Amino acid sequence: MPAKSKAQQKAAGAALAAKRGEMKKNELQGASKQMYESMTASQLEELAEIGRKGLPEHDSES
Repeated sequence: MPAKSKAQQKAAGAALAAKRGEMKKNELQGASKQMYESMTASQLEELAEIGRKGLPEHDSES
């Protein structure tokens, strides 16, 4: 399931970095914190792997 917006992709990337130990969990906030707690590393990789080019800033369906 690829990211639907740049914001979602960025949040997934931050949560993934925390899962990998590249940043501290307490530095996360908002959506990235929720993603960290509810998703596996492989799910986060899937969301974060897509490039940002062509994605809207925010998903209009939310």
